[in-house]
Amino acid sequence: MAARLKKTVVLVGMMGAGKTAVGTALAARLGVPFLDSDAEIVAAASRTIAEIFDRDGEAFFRDRESEVISRLLDAEPGILSTGGGAFLAERNRQMIHDRGVSVLLDAKVGLLWNRVKHKDTRPLLRTSDPRATLEAIYAERVPIYSKADLVVAARPEYAIADMVDRVIAALLQRPDVLEES
Repeated sequence: MAARLKKTVVLVGMMGAGKTAVGTALAARLGVPFLDSDAEIVAAASRTIAEIFDRDGEAFFRDRESEVISRLLDAEPGILSTGGGAFLAERNRQMIHDRGVSVLLDAKVGLLWNRVKHKDTRPLLRTSDPRATLEAIYAERVPIYSKADLVVAARPEYAIADMVDRVIAALLQRPDVLEES
């Protein structure tokens, strides 16, 4: 497919929704850069996100996160994967809406749980009942995630390539973002 990306596409959603996997494949398909805001923050700080939280606090981290997202939105259009909490901040939602386009990868709790239950890389799920914690986070965040510019449903039977096809189809509905050439 020959297409031209005019604005950065910002993938948002819950942990396990596929932002990194789908984003990487989408960027490759469109021939644009793939960026990850969390990875950019870690590289700039030379510390893990957990270390940043422990040393400097969440407010400090969220300020750096907004700065990084702003910088990446000003760069060449590409695909940007954000941390699950980035879209919760009104300032980030507005910045993304004004200068890019947000795409929610909308996965239901059962699918998310199947993807994250065997990983210990999710600090928010290090609780006595990680499934209940995931359900609580999901319930809290879904109303905010629903404010995304575009929504693409994730299904257990979809391969990454299927999700990429669905994201591209959604983006093609927005000629200000993606146009076939």
